[in-house]
Amino acid sequence: MTTAVEFRAVSRHFGPASAPVKAVDGVDLSIAEGAFFAMLGPSGSGKTTCLRLISGFESPTAGEICIFGENVSATPPHLRNVNTVFQDYALFPHMNVRDNVAYGLMVKGMGRAQRYAKADEMLALVHLDAYGSRKPGQLSGGQRQRVALARALVNEPRVLLLDEPLGALDLKLREAMQDELRALQQRLGITFVFVTHDQHEALSMADSLAVFNNGKIAQIGTPEDVYAKPRTRFVADFVGSSNVLPPALTRSLGGPEKWASLRPESLRIDPEGRLQGTVTALRYLGAAHRVNLKVGEADIGAILPAGQPLPEPGSQIRLGFDATALHIMDEA
Repeated sequence: MTTAVEFRAVSRHFGPASAPVKAVDGVDLSIAEGAFFAMLGPSGSGKTTCLRLISGFESPTAGEICIFGENVSATPPHLRNVNTVFQDYALFPHMNVRDNVAYGLMVKGMGRAQRYAKADEMLALVHLDAYGSRKPGQLSGGQRQRVALARALVNEPRVLLLDEPLGALDLKLREAMQDELRALQQRLGITFVFVTHDQHEALSMADSLAVFNNGKIAQIGTPEDVYAKPRTRFVADFVGSSNVLPPALTRSLGGPEKWASLRPESLRIDPEGRLQGTVTALRYLGAAHRVNLKVGEADIGAILPAGQPLPEPGSQIRLGFDATALHIMDEA
């Protein structure tokens, strides 16, 4: 399988050499051609800096960045076959939609008729073929996001970089655009690299993802593996807010004396269950309830389907789970 983007021990430091801020710290990464790859992590974790390193807006302090096998570490942005879609869309307000999309082609010297034909083709691809004469200010947030996508795609990049492009949209529109982005990527077959701090976006859209923390990759894999088999306490807590069990509690549940992860949806009320604690809170989630309880010194959360009898705050309950749901983590 061809590698679209590769990081080889890449670092990006800011500030004085005596006390550098390590935004990216020795990252190794390989993204396959045609993948929908997500970079997931909290603010300041290094994911956006990695995106800027791929685009050429930042240069590595150390290491190499390769795009389709070519070392581009010192290549300026306009000579890399990548394009970026930003969170704020960065559309020209004085231009209509067609001219916004065709702008990059105009800069390259393409003739008016040809660039407009390609712009109209891209607008049709994102279902905005009837909006070419409008100004960005006359569009909804979701429509402006599609224009930004069309403008990035019209240059036919081999890698499309998306820097939290859905962050400014409301929840319902964001979910609709997740489906549209995924369908568009599958139709075009080009490599998408998607930066987000939203775990649900990453899990639902990506083929594979990397979880960043403190400038390093904490874990990389398929969404299913990262969610169900977190390697570290950070990944377990950040991706899906798992119950992180201390070693003594893990041992009492039949596991080794190590840190473990136990997903809230894996738990059920069971009179014979091994987890016994005091209910501290109940929260209604629509299709389910979240029950929080104190088990020794640990705070445990369980997701229970709506419609079943619920315990009262302050009551003692037992929770059961299948043995396969208890995932033993690395010591890190």
